[in-house]
Amino acid sequence: MLQSLSLFQRILIANRGEIASRLIRACHDAGAEAVAVYSDADAEAPFVSEADESIRIGPPPAAESYLKVDAILDAARNARAEAIHPGYGFLSENADFALACAASDMTWIGPPVEAMRAMADKVQ
Repeated sequence: MLQSLSLFQRILIANRGEIASRLIRACHDAGAEAVAVYSDADAEAPFVSEADESIRIGPPPAAESYLKVDAILDAARNARAEAIHPGYGFLSENADFALACAASDMTWIGPPVEAMRAMADKVQ
């Protein structure tokens, strides 16, 4: 992962907690700046201060913060991020989020959309 992260100077981490902390460390190890997003419930969480920049994206319910694609993309644009890493859970398996990143000229750091759609199709 470190080699692919070093392709970017500024990466937004679209996750929280220990997952975000680990990705922030990986970004720093690769020489990239990390941008965290957080809800009001996580304002004092360690990952918020570990990042090079942190941006509030909403109130505590995940549906009103960590799952709001438009808020995350706005945060990425405002932070001048070049790429978005979804971490695990939340939007990491959401093919529509990956497509929205591409449509916003953000590089998606994750599996190809085709692979995510195939994994979501339990019949296939």
